[in-house]
Amino acid sequence: MRRKARQATRPENRPRFWGRHAVAAALANPARTVVRLWATREAAAELDIPAGLAVTYADVADLGRLVPRDAPHQGLVAEVERLDDILLADLLDEAEDGRPLLVLDSVTDPHNVGAILRSAAAFDALGIVTQDRHAPGESGALAKAASGALETVPWARVVNLARALGEIAEAGFWRIGLDGAAAQTLGEALGPPRVALVLGAEGEGLRQNVAAHCDTLARLPISPKIESLNVSNAAAIALYAASVA
Repeated sequence: MRRKARQATRPENRPRFWGRHAVAAALANPARTVVRLWATREAAAELDIPAGLAVTYADVADLGRLVPRDAPHQGLVAEVERLDDILLADLLDEAEDGRPLLVLDSVTDPHNVGAILRSAAAFDALGIVTQDRHAPGESGALAKAASGALETVPWARVVNLARALGEIAEAGFWRIGLDGAAAQTLGEALGPPRVALVLGAEGEGLRQNVAAHCDTLARLPISPKIESLNVSNAAAIALYAASVA
């Protein structure tokens, strides 16, 4: 899949990943440039470190100073270049029946987006689509929550989400917006072999213009004792439902 090259990142703006899964996945991704690696000797011994990548060995306390306070680095910290952008058109060219696409509307919490990427990998989703201005950038927190999926799940960032939903429809996707007030359940809305699941920000939900560009709206059949689910939990349930429909 082609990527649109990003401008070179200034060293002070490069993200730092931490944790065994995030760092190992970054090292294994041929599209990812790992610039620097800090590690305990014990953690480094478990990695497949490419030739030519210098490793700075440090103890646990020193590594803790390289990442946010209390970040679970597991003895590994990597400074990386951000991945080049994936074009939506190229992502849609890879579409296959039975592989859902996730569209996130103003989901800005990196932990939620990371968890959604992890679920997308687990259920073999085609990828995720976000608006460039209303989504988190690559970060250590996001990569840790994704548990390696940031390196394997295609992520297309677009300027206009409503326009992108038009392109998604042209590629043959049935666009289902998740809305807790919808009359039908997700199970009732599923059916076509290509499905795009559109999820909005927790609390605010889908923006009106985004909802208007969905083919239908549907809700998860949760108990009235709970008003709503965390968006990452809702995404995981929706992906499972799409996978068994």
